[in-house]
Amino acid sequence: MVPPGTDAPGTDATGTETATTTTRATRRRPALSPSRAGDFKQCPLLYRFRAVDRLPETPTKAQVRGTVVHAVLERLYGLPAADRLPDTAHGLLAPTWEALSAERPELLGIFAEGEEPAEWLASATALIDGYFTLEDPRRLQPQACELLVETELPSGVLLRGYIDRLDVAPTGEIRVVDYKTGTAPREIGEAKALFQMKFYALAVWRLRGEVPRQLRLMYLADRQSLAYTPDEAELTRFERTLEAIWQAILRAGHSGDFRPNKSKLCGWCSYQALCPEFGGTPPAYPGWPEPDPGEESALDRSD
Repeated sequence: MVPPGTDAPGTDATGTETATTTTRATRRRPALSPSRAGDFKQCPLLYRFRAVDRLPETPTKAQVRGTVVHAVLERLYGLPAADRLPDTAHGLLAPTWEALSAERPELLGIFAEGEEPAEWLASATALIDGYFTLEDPRRLQPQACELLVETELPSGVLLRGYIDRLDVAPTGEIRVVDYKTGTAPREIGEAKALFQMKFYALAVWRLRGEVPRQLRLMYLADRQSLAYTPDEAELTRFERTLEAIWQAILRAGHSGDFRPNKSKLCGWCSYQALCPEFGGTPPAYPGWPEPDPGEESALDRSD
């Protein structure tokens, strides 16, 4: 099902859908994504800096590496099943990085002057190998990879996000798969990952009328796989949670009152110099943004 106002995903030679981006004649409505919802829950001021002010952040090498690995796995599933081998995936690393850095040359800024990316890129090989210990891609034919899902809840909240992989069994059962290139999380990280997966499950349920049978998180660095089975009652409660988050975002957006929430996660924040909790001053509030304060980037999805 393709939501009104969106473009149909492309289909490769194997029949696997891939995310397609085209220029739209009209601006998209503000939407809620898993990453931006997580930002607001963590710290409303962080949400403002990322979604409203859209202040630039320098990605880490780990984030960019994760983006490359995600893209390699997407390309891998675009090949005939018999060709989905570890050596093939290793061979996709360099051309995938070259294409990404050509499209986004600012990513070259993660390297120090004179530093070559070859050693850094080689470290992604272990993540690829970790993936192959968890499953054999030759035995799978996903219905979609890097799939844009967009749906409007009955309350009017628009959800938008990208699913790494959607598997549909011949009998109709749906599995949502998400690759994680970081290590398996502790309590806070696990809750964040589960929040993201419930978001995707709710979007799929509202779009297709079928609750996913399984949500699967694949931690490539640790070579661990976690599975979770949602149900309708749980997703209905989660839907109310997202509606409450969106209403809180709208109130803050209209008033400009995005308050900082100091926590141990502040140590990883790029915006400490602008945060009042650390003696900084935020820039003047630019007003509620258009067209889309909720969209997430590929870097958001590479944790």
